[in-house]
Amino acid sequence: MTQFETLTSENLDANVALVTLNRPASANALNTQMGKDLLELFRGILMDPGDLRCVVLTGAGTKAFCAGGDLRERNNMSDAEWQRQHAIFEQAFYALMDCPIPVIAAVNGAAYGGGTEMALACDFIHAAENARFALTEPKLGIIPGGGGTQNLPRAVGLRRAKELIFSTAPFSATEAAEWGMVNRVWPQDELIPGALSLARQIAANGPIAIRQAKRAMTVGIETDLKTGLAIEIEAYNRTVTTADRREGVLAFNEKRTPQFTGN
Repeated sequence: MTQFETLTSENLDANVALVTLNRPASANALNTQMGKDLLELFRGILMDPGDLRCVVLTGAGTKAFCAGGDLRERNNMSDAEWQRQHAIFEQAFYALMDCPIPVIAAVNGAAYGGGTEMALACDFIHAAENARFALTEPKLGIIPGGGGTQNLPRAVGLRRAKELIFSTAPFSATEAAEWGMVNRVWPQDELIPGALSLARQIAANGPIAIRQAKRAMTVGIETDLKTGLAIEIEAYNRTVTTADRREGVLAFNEKRTPQFTGN
């Protein structure tokens, strides 16, 4: 298992991993090394997921998921240095969004700026009751640059996203759930067990089917309906010829749990 300076990555079983942003003394703020670590981790999964079928992404501790970019590190950066660092962050977030397997954000506390963007880059979000979100970048004279101007409107609607980004106002996990950005709100001590239970439920399904369903939804939603339906059928047909499809039908008829291999 690869060791990271700012992350921990635990394969809890053969198919589910828990990835933890691990800079609790800095509210898990995103520094250059964390950007590099995230990029290496998710680029590795993109290139070869192996037996991995679902990832849960969370932050160390109970107060912060990720406080956004580390402004102490950014203090006195030149324009060129800032842009070079941000290029690392961009690629890390894009690798997260391109991850071929489902990634669940388990937001355990404050997720501000890039922390909200990181959560939005995941497939969906579960959050603790104390979680808070905000796109605070305009307070620094910049805008969200980790997908926030694109992913937030797709999650909560354009008009609400404009209000949240223009005002930089924080909002609660309950509000985020009401607006459709958060799928479920948990008591703090139930968040990780609940997210991992769901991850294992996802991992028990056909891994090729899950990856193709993710691709069909992620790509198809950006197109017109007819094109989306064509993408869906292309993805569907990729599952028909698999051993997993045959195993799933056989297991159903034999009244047993299927043993999917990803083939």
